[in-house]
Amino acid sequence: MKINEEARQSLEIDDVLELLAAGARSELGRAALVRIEPAADMKSLISRQNLLAAYLSFTESGGNFPWNDAVQIVSAPLDEARHTGLLLGEELLKFRVLLTLAMAVRECAQAAKEKFPALVWFYSRIREFSDELKQLSVLNSDGSLADGASPKLREIRAELDQKRREARAVGNGFLNGPSSGMLQERVLSMRSGRFAVLVKQAFINRFPGIVTDKSASGNSVYMEPHALVVFNNRIAALLEQQRQEEHRIFGELTKMLLDRRNAVNEAETALAQLDLFYCMDDLIHFKRWRIPELVKRSEFCFYDVRHPLLGDRAVPIDVSCGRDFRALVVTGPNTGGKTVALKTCALAVYLAWCGLPVPAGDGSCVGNISAIYADIGDEQSIEQSLSTFSSHLKRIVSMLENTDADSLALLDELGAGTDPQEGAALGIAVLEEFLRRKTLVLATTHHNPIKRFATTTPGVEAACVDFDMKTLSPTYHLLVGIPGQSNALAIAQRYGMPPDIVKRAEECLNSDELNVERLIGQLQEKRLAVEKLSRELAQEKQRLDAERKKLQQSRSETERKRDEMILKAERESQKVLDDAEAKARSLLKSLQGAARSAGHREMARQKMQIDKTRGTSAVRQNAIEVRRTPPASPRLAVGSPVKLSDSSVKGEIVAIDGKNAEVQAGAMRITVPLAKLTPTAAPPQARQSADEIAIVRRPEGVPSSIMVRGMLADEAIPLVERYLDQAMRAGYGEVAVIHGRGEGILRKLVHQLCARLPYVSEYRLGDHSEGGWGVTIVKFR
Repeated sequence: MKINEEARQSLEIDDVLELLAAGARSELGRAALVRIEPAADMKSLISRQNLLAAYLSFTESGGNFPWNDAVQIVSAPLDEARHTGLLLGEELLKFRVLLTLAMAVRECAQAAKEKFPALVWFYSRIREFSDELKQLSVLNSDGSLADGASPKLREIRAELDQKRREARAVGNGFLNGPSSGMLQERVLSMRSGRFAVLVKQAFINRFPGIVTDKSASGNSVYMEPHALVVFNNRIAALLEQQRQEEHRIFGELTKMLLDRRNAVNEAETALAQLDLFYCMDDLIHFKRWRIPELVKRSEFCFYDVRHPLLGDRAVPIDVSCGRDFRALVVTGPNTGGKTVALKTCALAVYLAWCGLPVPAGDGSCVGNISAIYADIGDEQSIEQSLSTFSSHLKRIVSMLENTDADSLALLDELGAGTDPQEGAALGIAVLEEFLRRKTLVLATTHHNPIKRFATTTPGVEAACVDFDMKTLSPTYHLLVGIPGQSNALAIAQRYGMPPDIVKRAEECLNSDELNVERLIGQLQEKRLAVEKLSRELAQEKQRLDAERKKLQQSRSETERKRDEMILKAERESQKVLDDAEAKARSLLKSLQGAARSAGHREMARQKMQIDKTRGTSAVRQNAIEVRRTPPASPRLAVGSPVKLSDSSVKGEIVAIDGKNAEVQAGAMRITVPLAKLTPTAAPPQARQSADEIAIVRRPEGVPSSIMVRGMLADEAIPLVERYLDQAMRAGYGEVAVIHGRGEGILRKLVHQLCARLPYVSEYRLGDHSEGGWGVTIVKFR
C-alpha cells in the first residue's frame, strides 16, 4: 500500500508511531516502529499478520523469547566501520551482546517452530554466529581486551607488569631512602605514563632526577628519578607495543564482522521485530487493540475505533466503507469530530496494512487498499500564491490522476473555500467521478446539496457527528445513515451572538435551505428516538431471555430432583422386595413335608404379585430414563439441506467432522454442532462462485475468542457471560476464553460461570498448542 507525503503528514502518522514506539524495550524496537512501512501487497500483509499471530500464540501458551535490555543498534557503527576499518572495544561489545541474544532467540525459535510454524521466520533470519562469538569472547565486560586475546599481547602485558613492579621497587627506595626529606609527600605517582615523585621546590636542583610537571599549587614539582628513566622508557615502549597489538586485534574483529555484515544486519532486524511484537502484545492485552481480519475486496469495517493520539478522551465510533457503499459523506457542525473521524479511519487502515493491531474492537476488518490519498486542512500556500480553494483543487486533481478502484481518498470540507453553490456542484461532480472509478471515499461537508446527494445516490451513504441540542455541544459519536445539521446559528447564539442578529440570519436563509436543515433536524430526532427505543427493547429482550432461562433452569432442576426421588424410591422398594424374597427362600429351606409344599404354593402366589410390582416399577424407571436422555440427532450427511436452530439461516452441509458440521449458507461457510441443525426440504441458498467469495468470515462482530487477561473479576465475568451467549447464538461449536495464568482467580470464576450456563456442554483447559492453563476451551450443546 502506498501513501503520499501529504496524506502521511495530515494523518499525523509519524506522531502515532512515535507514541507506539514508547512501549518498546530497546532502541531496536523503537527504530523498527518509527521506520515501519505498509506491506506492498496482500500476500506480504498476510505473512506479517501470521507472524504476529504466531508470536502471540507462543507467548500465550507459556512460551517466552529471551531478551537482554542492554542490546543496542549495531548497523550504524558497522556502516561507519566500512570507511574507518576499525571498531573499538566498547563498540565491539555491543555486537557481542546482540549476537549472543540473537543466537538464544534462534534456538528458541527452532524449538517452537514445530508447533508454531510461522516462527521459523526468526530462525531463518538469524544465522549461525558461534565462531564470531568465540572470537569476541576475548573482550572483557568493559570492552577491553583480555590478556589471552593473543599470545603476543599476553607476553607484552606480562613484561609490562614485571617492569612496573621493578620500577615501583626502585621508586619505593626514594620514598624511604636518604632523599625522602626532599619529597613533598612520600607517594610514587604516574605522570604521562611515567613514574615520578613530588619534590619540594627548594630541592629541585639537589634531587637526582628530571622535572616532568608542576603541582597544582606550584609549591612543588614532579621529578622522574634518574634511576627510573630506564624502566620508564621500557614501560613506554611496551605500552606502545600493547596499543599496536590491541589495534591489530580490534581490526581483525572488525573485519570479521564486516565480512558478515548482511547476516549481522538481518539478526538486528529480527531482534527489532521481536521487540516490536512485544510492544504490540502489550497494546492487545492492556489497551484492547485488535488484529483486524483481512478480506479480499477494497473495504474496511471498524468497530469502536478510536484515535490513539486522543488517549482516554477518544470517543469510539463504528464506521465502514466499501461493503454496501463506496463513499461515506460525514456532515455536522464545526469542531464536531468530522475530520477526526476521517483521520481515525485512515490511520486504522494504515496501521492494519503495516501488519499491526488497530485501536478497534473485535470483528473489525480491512481489505485490499492499494493507496491512501488525503485532502485535509485549509492552509494557504503563500510561496505558491495559492488560496485555500486552490490548495484543495491542487490536491484533488492529484488524487484524480492517481486513484483507482482500490484506493482510499479522504476529502475534508468538500466544496469549501469558494461560492457555496459552485463549490457544492463541484463537490458532487468530484464524488460522481470517484464513484465511477469505484474508489473508496470518505468526505466531510457543510453543503446541503452534497448532503442531499449523499442521501439519495446509490453507492453513497450519509453520516453525521452527533450534536446535543440541549447543551449545544458535540458528542463526537458517528451516526451512519442520516445527514447532520450544521447548527451554525444555534452555536453562534451560544457564543453570545445577539438574538436579533440570529433571528435576522434565519430570515435571510433561503426557505429551501431552511426546510432542509429543519428536515435533517427532525430526522435526527426520530433516529435518536428509534435508537433509544431499540436499546430499550434490546435490554428488555435480554431481561426476558434471562428470566426465561432462569425459569427453564428452575423447571429442569425441579424435574431432575423429582425424577431422582422417584428413582431412589423405586430402587429402595426393589431392594426391599429382593430382601423379602431372599428371606422367604431361606425360610422354605427350613420347612419339612406338607408345610414345605404349602409354603411353595403361597410363595408362588406372592411372587406373581411381586413380579407385577417389579414390572410396573421398571416401566416407571424406563420412562424417567427416556425423558432424561436427550433425543438422538437426526441423520445428516454431506449434501443435506439444513436449517440452523433458532435461526432463519438455511444452507447445505459440505463437511462433517465428529459432532460438528461445516454449512455453506450463501457466501458464508460456518462451523456448527450437528445438534443445532435440523433437516429441511427447502433448497439452500444458491452458492456464489469462487471468484465472488472474498473470504470466509466468522459471524459478524462475534470473534472465536475473548481476551480478559489482566481484568478485574467484576469487569471480566459479565463480559465473558455476554460473549458466550453471543457466540452460542452465532453458531460456534466451541470458543476460547483467554484469562491468563496468574493466580488462577479468573480461571476459577470462568469455570464456575461455565458450570451454571445451560447451553455449555463442557469446558476444559487448553492444551499446549491452545494456550495451556491460560485458556479455557468452551463447547456448546
